[in-house]
Amino acid sequence: MSQAELTREVARRVFASEFNDSTYTFKESDDERAPNYALLPTGDRANRVFAVGTLTETEDVGEDSEYWRGRVVDPTGTFFVYAGQYQPEAASVLRDTETPAYVSVVGKPRTYETEDGTVNVSVRPETISIVDEATRDRWVVETAERTLDRIEEFEAWQDDQEAPESGSTAPTNEYAQMARERYDSPVENYRRDVIEALENVEDVEATA
Repeated sequence: MSQAELTREVARRVFASEFNDSTYTFKESDDERAPNYALLPTGDRANRVFAVGTLTETEDVGEDSEYWRGRVVDPTGTFFVYAGQYQPEAASVLRDTETPAYVSVVGKPRTYETEDGTVNVSVRPETISIVDEATRDRWVVETAERTLDRIEEFEAWQDDQEAPESGSTAPTNEYAQMARERYDSPVENYRRDVIEALENVEDVEATA
């Protein structure tokens, strides 16, 4: 195993609705090679993400060379995935896959600010793999669990900020603090997304 693989950041499981709201990025040191993180609104950081959904559309949006865009849909929204000459394997999957198809994507979050000031969030994929429906459903359940864990930690931290116990020091949660300062969306929104995502999987299983 290479040194790069040993130090590679864990890929966070995150639903599209939260991922697309993760418009603030930051580094934790001034080293130009320091990893870049997206700040998740539920109070965590993500250098890499792991998503599974339905690849519904692909398009070569490149001008001078191939640059593929894919739309990967989960029960809460859409991940936009872009791959070009520096991601040849991922680009070939987007080029060759007949849609719709279930896919898993591991990659890095990227932000782009438009002329009107809107910040769009996308994934630069390291890998894209064709998967089956059972894999998609399992990802939804596991991502729901991870999201709820983050929400509960955020809310526990928030409760301590608002009503700290007498004589105690409220626990620190620097990413929750950053999220509260940077974002307007209450974390309760993502709890609703979790419920809808799980209901979507149950509906699929009921009609199978």
